Amino acid sequence: MSDYFPPPPPEQPQPEHPAPVGASPPSPWAAPAAPPGKQRTGLIVTLAVGGGLVVAGAMVALVHSLMDSISDSIALPPERSDAPYSEPYDEEPYAEEPYAEEPSYEEPVEPDAAGPPAEKDVTVTKCTRDSLIGWPHADLRIVNGSGSPAAYIVSITFVDADGAVVSDGIATTEEVAPGASVKVRAQGSGEVAAGTKCRIAEVDRHPL
Repeated sequence: MSDYFPPPPPEQPQPEHPAPVGASPPSPWAAPAAPPGKQRTGLIVTLAVGGGLVVAGAMVALVHSLMDSISDSIALPPERSDAPYSEPYDEEPYAEEPYAEEPSYEEPVEPDAAGPPAEKDVTVTKCTRDSLIGWPHADLRIVNGSGSPAAYIVSITFVDADGAVVSDGIATTEEVAPGASVKVRAQGSGEVAAGTKCRIAEVDRHPL
């Protein structure tokens, strides 16, 4: 068997990438260009390291600010004073003023208070029943028996033979001078039976 081997095939020339138009030819002494994959990996590592340093610096500043605020909020105990102790001063005793009684107020006595009761000033001069409609009325004479001018309001009740009230009326006056007299009428309402009587129920005398 023969030991003869055929010679290896000659190396094939590799295609070269043409340089861009206008670019300078590469220097024979320049370092070969790094592969694109390695350049991107280095950029990502650099950005990650820089971001971590920024975050760490922000955390340190935040913790330092919180520690300063906490230390400022803690109140330190007051320092002990070396001043000598002094006794509190004695206040002068309070002297109460004597109680002064308020003057008592007395209402003025009305001029007519000394005169006769108001009922004494009124007299029924006539008590009758209207013949057409049957309504009763009372004619009154009023004499001011007080010492000052006064006005009068007189209430009259009309009662039947049994004493039951069947109607009522009111008579009023304007100013009546002391000692003067006036005549007024108190008119009842509603038909009443014959023989109805008139009675003075109430007399109000108002000094003027």
